[in-house]
Amino acid sequence: MKNKIRSPFFYVGDKYKIMPQIIELFPSNIRNYYEAFLGGGSSVLYVEAEKYLLNDNNKNIIDLHKYISSYSKKKEVLLDKLFKLIKKYQLSCSYLGLTVPEDLKKKYVKTYYSKFNKENYSKLKNDYNEDKDISKLYLLLIYGFNHMIRFNRNGDFNLPVGNVDFNKNVYEAILNYLSFVEDKKIEYSTKDYVDFIKETNFKERDFIYLDPPYLISNSEYNKNWTSEDEVRLYDLLDFLNEKNVYFGLSNMTDHKGNSNEILKKRMKKYIVHEIESNYISRFDNTVKKNSREVYVTNYGKEKR
Repeated sequence: MKNKIRSPFFYVGDKYKIMPQIIELFPSNIRNYYEAFLGGGSSVLYVEAEKYLLNDNNKNIIDLHKYISSYSKKKEVLLDKLFKLIKKYQLSCSYLGLTVPEDLKKKYVKTYYSKFNKENYSKLKNDYNEDKDISKLYLLLIYGFNHMIRFNRNGDFNLPVGNVDFNKNVYEAILNYLSFVEDKKIEYSTKDYVDFIKETNFKERDFIYLDPPYLISNSEYNKNWTSEDEVRLYDLLDFLNEKNVYFGLSNMTDHKGNSNEILKKRMKKYIVHEIESNYISRFDNTVKKNSREVYVTNYGKEKR
């Protein structure tokens, strides 16, 4: 089983912790790999394909993918640009040894990064909202609350600072991502996922992976996903199946006492694999919550 690899976007809902399980269930010898809900793209980093066609209706995250990817052959130029911005705004960066003072660490044991970075993060945010420099947007994603991207009605980035730091993990995630995309054929799009799929002329050995917002999760990323969206998604899976296109779907049937009855009903006609999820109680990290993660496919032999 492959090691865990994380995207440098640290996107909410990414699959980096469970992708080593899921990738073992992907078909082999993929020609074109399609992803309808790209997000941070952790899943892509596990896939070997001849070509990658990646979609997300959030233009900002696609712009970030394009921006970071554009430095695949000049990694040090990107890192130098980011480090100069970090120093300019005097943000913490443990990778460079720019650490939080010890007295602040002692005073705010669990939140010292947010306390230290708050004021200068706000300056970075204000400057980005003035000039829309995408390198600043990337740093806002790194230092922002839960690594999210959120804009107000005026188009201004409005996420508060997070209790996070630019550390060795961020640095290595950037390098891993740049090394991966360097020699890959990748196309990005920002379409509605149904249009993205239905406008495609699929060929033999094409494969599409879908990691949609979860209907029964209460995270910010999922809040606008409705039961109508869920039905529309499974209608699309039926469309793919009728076209003999291989697909894989990640989703949850149960979580925190909630049950996705639409999924439970619609997945019966397909092959369902149980995935050991990483949802644990924050009060006792040895006890799993009542969650069931599944990977649903239309290829293979065994049905459950």
